[in-house]
Amino acid sequence: MKKLVLCVIDGVKPSMLERAVEAGRAPTIARLVADGVYVDDCVSAFPSITPVCAATIATGTAQDAHLIPNMNWYHRGEARYVEYGSSFAASRTFGIHRSLLDTIYNMNLAHLSPDVETVFETLDDADVRTAGTTFLIYRGRHRHEIARDTPIAGLVNRTLFRHGVWGPRELFYADLFASRRTGCRSQLGLPGVRDQHTGCVGSYLVEHDLFDFLLFSLPDNDTHSHRTGPAGQVESIATADRELQRLADAAGGIDAFLSDHAIIVMGDHSQVQIEDRISLAEAFAAWKVRRPVGAENGAEIAVCPAQRSAGLYVIDPERRDELLPELIGTALETPGVDLVLSRDDGEAVVASERGEVRFAPGGPLQDVRGGQWSVTGDFDVLALQSAHGGVWSDEYPDALARAWSAVTCPTSGDLLLSAGSGYEFTDWGGADHVGGGSHGSLHRSDSLGVLLWCGTGPDRREARPQWTLRDVAPMVRQHFGL
Repeated sequence: MKKLVLCVIDGVKPSMLERAVEAGRAPTIARLVADGVYVDDCVSAFPSITPVCAATIATGTAQDAHLIPNMNWYHRGEARYVEYGSSFAASRTFGIHRSLLDTIYNMNLAHLSPDVETVFETLDDADVRTAGTTFLIYRGRHRHEIARDTPIAGLVNRTLFRHGVWGPRELFYADLFASRRTGCRSQLGLPGVRDQHTGCVGSYLVEHDLFDFLLFSLPDNDTHSHRTGPAGQVESIATADRELQRLADAAGGIDAFLSDHAIIVMGDHSQVQIEDRISLAEAFAAWKVRRPVGAENGAEIAVCPAQRSAGLYVIDPERRDELLPELIGTALETPGVDLVLSRDDGEAVVASERGEVRFAPGGPLQDVRGGQWSVTGDFDVLALQSAHGGVWSDEYPDALARAWSAVTCPTSGDLLLSAGSGYEFTDWGGADHVGGGSHGSLHRSDSLGVLLWCGTGPDRREARPQWTLRDVAPMVRQHFGL
């Protein structure tokens, strides 16, 4: 059986990948496209935001099962916000240490549901040698203590971090955890250095034959695209391609690499150009909004902006029915808000200026992936089409399943918002990506990404009528006969 590499290029847009290949800037990926199977419309999670997507990739489930709802959310049990790093300014608003603890420790060890297995856990249990570079979801069966092998890592780690984690057999997470001394450094995970760190670690693991499965994470494309816009991705895709070539070179070149390794290359979501911002603080100023730190002090709602998605939580559950209609009305009147999602009487409800549509599982209409739904109301809200017992949307791909998972997730807000074309929600630090790129909405522009495999999986893309992030973990497990 071939070893398997799962390469996640954060935020890669299919059209930009194709442009990089055509321009000769991504020769390694070009070879994989030529030899493998390429999908240019793999459907992301919703919200199409990195923590949700990473959890879906790693578990093969949506957030109604894995419970990671967004980049910023309100923890009802602990009566506080959770911030996974929307921006440095947002992390500073909530407290850098608190944000780091949530991102590095709690996301995997507390927030990710214990009732779902990651691919690392499944493969660890089968005695498959697992390895991973810096990826938001890393939970596995092997214990790793804080790295202290350099003065700067030792100082930072002693100051901020004290506890070990459970991960794959070989774990290399920034400069915080390193199961071996490789000589690779990430400058504590700074953007622009992370891809190089992954390439360095990956080549070491190949040279020393230390894995059967490797999650090879290349996150810098997303950061670059946030700054330059998706049109600037050709440069960052070229950088990612060089690290893939570095991995192959460690095996003796691409031919030798492919003789011993299968590979999946994918994006977790896409990106769109941002032209304007939405301030939820201004839109919902009529309510007492929970502040980032301190006591609740009579707050009525918690507001959670997360790039092109957002969540609103009614803090007192007994007032939910009272406040929700007014909150929905305000959201619909807010310029830049495309969709307002909620749950009512066992149904998902999606409202927009085009009307309202309600749906629930188990009805007579079948979606592209075989799910059965009952749907009533204004189909135009989600640009739904229906014929011969089927229901689908080209504008909002896999709309019913993704929206249902989002509104039924126990940690999601009482309201979820999806931004319209060119809009982004300003985060709690006052940061946005106007002039650059962003993602998070239910719309196809954010939600259709890359999925490419070579040496594993089915021999044609038509093996599934629609590919989504939920299909990746099963493909990994099946590769190893699990």
